[in-house]
Amino acid sequence: MNAIVALCHFCELHGPRTLFCTEVLHAPLPQGAGNEDSPGQGEQAEEEEGGIQMSSRMRAHSPAEGASVESSSPGPKKSDMCEGCRSLAAGHPGYISHDKETSIKYVSHQHPSHPQLFSIVRQACVRSLSCEVCPGREGPIFFGDEQHGFVFSHTFFIKDSLARGFQRWYSVITIMMDRIYLINSWPFLLGKVRGIIDELQGKALKVFEAEQFGCPQRAQRMNTAFTPFLHQRNGNAARSLTSLTSDDNLWACLHTSFAWLLKACGSRLTEKLLEGAPTEDTLVQMEKLADLEEESETWDNSEAEEEEKAPVLPEGAEGRELTQGPAESSCLSGCGSWQPRKLPVFKSLRHMRQVLGAPSFRMLAWHVLMGNQVIWKSRDVDLVQSAFEVLRTMLPVGCVRIIPYSSQYEEAYRCNFLGLSPHVQIPPHVLSSVGPTILNKIEAALTNQNLSVDVVDQCLVCLKEEWMNKVKVLFKFTKVDSRPKEDTQKLLSILGASEEDNVKLLKFWMTGLSKTYKSHLMSTVRSPTASESRS
Repeated sequence: MNAIVALCHFCELHGPRTLFCTEVLHAPLPQGAGNEDSPGQGEQAEEEEGGIQMSSRMRAHSPAEGASVESSSPGPKKSDMCEGCRSLAAGHPGYISHDKETSIKYVSHQHPSHPQLFSIVRQACVRSLSCEVCPGREGPIFFGDEQHGFVFSHTFFIKDSLARGFQRWYSVITIMMDRIYLINSWPFLLGKVRGIIDELQGKALKVFEAEQFGCPQRAQRMNTAFTPFLHQRNGNAARSLTSLTSDDNLWACLHTSFAWLLKACGSRLTEKLLEGAPTEDTLVQMEKLADLEEESETWDNSEAEEEEKAPVLPEGAEGRELTQGPAESSCLSGCGSWQPRKLPVFKSLRHMRQVLGAPSFRMLAWHVLMGNQVIWKSRDVDLVQSAFEVLRTMLPVGCVRIIPYSSQYEEAYRCNFLGLSPHVQIPPHVLSSVGPTILNKIEAALTNQNLSVDVVDQCLVCLKEEWMNKVKVLFKFTKVDSRPKEDTQKLLSILGASEEDNVKLLKFWMTGLSKTYKSHLMSTVRSPTASESRS
């Protein structure tokens, strides 16, 4: 992911300043960003986390080297910086992380080394701590443009017993040129950045409380006579974040967090190149995903309302409730009970055909294609689930309704794949429904040993698309245009689907059409231009 994550601070003397930033380098490192020392020379620490090799190169610079780096750096001059504006010491080469999976490097400095990137980060820093602020001055906000990039900014306060108002103002910003990607990453970035901020605020709060306990500043200020503002704040403006949090490894930890954030945010979303219009399976999957997101939002809102109305728990019960945190809160808590996932029993349709035999598989495949309910009784839950995962590949996504395993029979309108334990009784009317058909194309692909499993899968995709196109024509012909039965029979003959079994298949597969396609046809029919052309 091409982005920059930065920590910014509003200094009382110098205004908005960039304290620390992490950028992604796909090309070899430029000179000065991290000289290619041999392994072990000047590397203080190396760790591996999430496939990233963390290394901080802490080479000792001579004063001359430090002066040359400072003079060539696009950042502010040393005279324009105080302790509150500075993160890394003069001559510090920064931190570097090597992602061994993708050969990408994550580099952290106080400022980007490239002048254009420095200007973009500088402008985003100023805007995040001045004009682009959410109500209350704490929280996330989005701003930007095509020229200077788009920014996700989260402002927050850090406690400081020596500052005005006993707090200082900071922000974490994420900058990228892809507006859509950044907006889609908003929920992910908000949760992870909020976690980083909470950790910083927690450390600073401990230091603040310790200082207040030793020397309360509020009472001292109340007893101090009025002094001019500039004279009063001169001794309090320069205080570094490492001093406020009492953490000497703060910048190394921030580098690790920012590098992981860039890697995780870049790998959670992938782009697919679609040649031509999306298939019906793709449209149905998108509609199901949208429905799940809508249900999740509704569920979250209802849970929030229930929490507001919930009674106060008695002492002791609250502690027991806190032990059941979400799975994301602790990645190591469940390591002891983790079980490796079993391999699937049926590897492919061809493998299932070999196991069941050609006649049994042919009959099973007919019922699947016709939309008849397929019931699989077994004590092995993994066997049933593996069978259904293979059989569902023969159907459009919208026609698949699975109940993997149940202790009682479920009606056919609820599911066309049903797994049952052996002792469950099946109603007599269900056992009496049978019927043959031909599956020549599917069986031809499965019996051809020259075709690999991947090629057979692609054949199934093509066959499904071929018959889904016939379904679309039949749907428009019968449901939208309302043609008579004689014309429908002629159409079925042209489509090569006039047999009774093929008609049943088309009618069943019609239930798998996406809502997008159906609404598009209906809106086209209702439009004035369509009615005029029909007349």
